[in-house]
Amino acid sequence: MPFSRLAVLFCALALLGAGAARAEQPDLIFKKSTVWKFLLPDDKLATYAIDDPLVEGIACHYTVPEKGGVAGLVGVAEELSNASLACRQIGPIRFQGKFEQGEEMFEQRRSLFFKRVRIVRGCDAKRNVLVYLIYTDKLIDGSPENSTSTVAITPWGGDGAPRCADFLKR
Repeated sequence: MPFSRLAVLFCALALLGAGAARAEQPDLIFKKSTVWKFLLPDDKLATYAIDDPLVEGIACHYTVPEKGGVAGLVGVAEELSNASLACRQIGPIRFQGKFEQGEEMFEQRRSLFFKRVRIVRGCDAKRNVLVYLIYTDKLIDGSPENSTSTVAITPWGGDGAPRCADFLKR
């Protein structure tokens, strides 16, 4: 009986996580092999792009390792926790709604059940800067690997620059 309860718990967690993604699926920019594997997929670094779904005019690029070998081939590899992030203003900034500090804008599974990579957003109201944090978390013991990127909100063309503080939920 304990095994079936555990299986139900894992399925419920997987279903909850599946609906939690905030942004569209990221666009793959490129992959670079880091470890060659004979007759099996190589270990790679993969770089992706994603637009902030709540803040028009912001794009983020992140790089994560992807395991090759047999486990990577069949999709059961425990991916490394490393991640890097760079976000930039690519057009006039328009907020589509209000948000909370540390609100998740993107989430993606990195292993069968236990690990996810997440990108969250915040606002440095004093400096009018959007702050993005990428990190991985693990159901069992967490992960300290992370990276931060900031985007100063500046005027674009003839448009003025909005204040991120005006869009924080209070």
